[in-house]
Amino acid sequence: MGRADARRAQRRGARRAPKRGGIRGLFTWRKMLGAFFGLCLLVIAACVGLYLYVDIPKANALAERQSNVYRYSDGSLLTRTGDGVNRQNVDLSDVPLDVQHTFVAAENKSFYDDKGVDLKGTTRGILNTLMGKGKQGGSTITQQYVKNYYLSQEPTVSRKLQELVIAIKIDQKMDKKDILAGYINTAFYGRGASGVQAAAQAYYGVDAKDLSVAQGAYLASLLQAPSQYDWATATPTGRKLVRERWDYTLDNMVEMHWLDKAKRDGLKFPVPIKPRPAPGMEGQTGYLVEAANKELDKQGITAEVRQAGGWTFTLNIDKKRQKELEKAVDQRLESKLDRKGNKVDATVQAGATSVDPKTGAVVALYGGVDYIKHYTSNATREDYQPASTFKPLVFASALENGAKTQGGDLIGVNTRYDGTSKRPVVGSSTPFAPQNEDDVSYGDVTVQKAMNKSINSVFAQMAVDVGPAEVKKTALALGVPDKNFPERPATSLGTMNASTWDMAGVYATLDNHGKKVNPFIVKSATHSSRTYEPVKGIGDQAISRKSADTVTSVLRGVVDEGSGHEANTTAYDAAGKTGTAEDNKAALFAGYTPELTTVVALFGENPQGGAQVSLTGTANAGRANGGGFPAQIWADYTLAALNGGSDARFDLEDVEQGESTVRQTPSNTPSSTQSPEQTQSREPSRPAQSNTQAPESPAQTSPEAPPSQSQEPPASQSPGVPGDGSDAGGPGDGSNSVANNNPGAR
Repeated sequence: MGRADARRAQRRGARRAPKRGGIRGLFTWRKMLGAFFGLCLLVIAACVGLYLYVDIPKANALAERQSNVYRYSDGSLLTRTGDGVNRQNVDLSDVPLDVQHTFVAAENKSFYDDKGVDLKGTTRGILNTLMGKGKQGGSTITQQYVKNYYLSQEPTVSRKLQELVIAIKIDQKMDKKDILAGYINTAFYGRGASGVQAAAQAYYGVDAKDLSVAQGAYLASLLQAPSQYDWATATPTGRKLVRERWDYTLDNMVEMHWLDKAKRDGLKFPVPIKPRPAPGMEGQTGYLVEAANKELDKQGITAEVRQAGGWTFTLNIDKKRQKELEKAVDQRLESKLDRKGNKVDATVQAGATSVDPKTGAVVALYGGVDYIKHYTSNATREDYQPASTFKPLVFASALENGAKTQGGDLIGVNTRYDGTSKRPVVGSSTPFAPQNEDDVSYGDVTVQKAMNKSINSVFAQMAVDVGPAEVKKTALALGVPDKNFPERPATSLGTMNASTWDMAGVYATLDNHGKKVNPFIVKSATHSSRTYEPVKGIGDQAISRKSADTVTSVLRGVVDEGSGHEANTTAYDAAGKTGTAEDNKAALFAGYTPELTTVVALFGENPQGGAQVSLTGTANAGRANGGGFPAQIWADYTLAALNGGSDARFDLEDVEQGESTVRQTPSNTPSSTQSPEQTQSREPSRPAQSNTQAPESPAQTSPEAPPSQSQEPPASQSPGVPGDGSDAGGPGDGSNSVANNNPGAR
């Protein structure tokens, strides 16, 4: 080859030789392939690192927090509470299978077969997030469960990556059924409802277990856009979209062979109910929840335990009886009050507790006009006196201790006492000479008569005959709380503190033949992680059956012929006792039938400061004593609660009649023209203000002191408010005060 050919070949080789260096040298196919594999390795390494680095976290606070549900005894909803989170988890087995399938069909048809993630959808979600399009769909049910239960709702790349990794791990560790249950229990459905149970209630007024497939498909469709798809508030476009989503869900179910085509074609769109406010604490609800919570606190289900939520508390409250009690208070009391125009009426507070004496279950409770307006429950407050509703306990203690009078007679139904007003007690180191209501003296009376008329002087003496310490012992055994409870003769008039709840337990124990009744309001409490032991409603024998039945026999007379006659009817067999506290600051009626025990009370409370004030002048009807409004409320409620009446009768055994020595006196009847024992009026006189002080000398031993000349006025002088024959026990029984200037206490 010549020299010219060699030069041409050299030039051709030079043209073919690749350039070394420069930007083109960076993109050789070998380098690009190496870079690709290197990137893949980095991605794999990053994924492995991310998988190893990201652990399954603890559940977020919002996911763990559930509402607590409170139900009536029949299972119907009373209310739910829980920091604004309306959620109650349910087991998947409690959700119909076809309803379960609606969620899978709407959100993730491949749910039962996938590995917990949708890489394509997740990638799309990440890209949309990077492009500023915010929160995007495309996740599997597992991923959505992870987001709801473990993570936040922030539309960030880091959260999306965490969701991806955790979903993979969750799918490996959890059964698909558990994942689905977690998803439908944590998803937000709108209307403040989190979880399928709350959603079922919010949109259809039913429990999750009662949802139809059409209703389930609507709830599943909601999850894409809860606010936009709420039928009640949606725009025409929103309604169109949710209807299309509903059709899409059902069509997918047919495709997956979860729903028969013919059945699907027959389904009609289930229009939800109108939104309603979540049941709150207004009215009586708050009082019922408060009473339940106090009981739960004592049982170890404290506020801290309840705060996490997830509890279902079923109360003993009978829905029908509860409504009847509220109705009785409204009709007999509230309808007659002028709370805005009458200063006395503005102070009136009513409270009541009703108990099943055979079980101890609190079946109805009235705490006040409205929990939102008056937070203190008048049913459970213990800052007022039970007054003369305590007198039967003095008699019970006398029976239980086999006590005798100062003259040596065994105390029983027919034992006689001196009923002279302001008669100093005999046999006490603490002087006490209580005034009877209106300063009326009754002369020589039986215990039955003394209970009927609620004669203060008789029961003050009886308390001394038994011994104040023994009276207190019996009272505590029956259920009176040891609050402001000195061992003095004045306690015979109920000067300690006790609530209607307490006294309902006391009277229920008498009703239950002396076997202790512990009122309790929580029937059951269920939670997925805890068990609950309810209060034992019936305890041991507090007093003998003989003592209890004897007291009942006497209290029947109070209803039939005495101060409790407003509760008298042939529709049921009843026993009870009236009570009016010192200065008329409280008025009570405690009564029972063989099937139901109820205590109703009125309290005078200053609306501004909460101080106790007199009830005198309530509804412009004079003294508001226990035989008036409380007995009337009791009667109306009891009749309705017993469905119009009952044939049940008290089964009384071995009633103690007692002993009675006939005393020779100039006259065994009051010296007035018409004696209290002779009068046929069931309404006692209005207060006769007396400034006469009882002597401070030692107590007189003669039981024959002449009665006063007092005469009861006609019943017409006190329209609508029959008296109960006694008043509360005065300022005390200290050594410097043996009588009081008040009209006494009943």
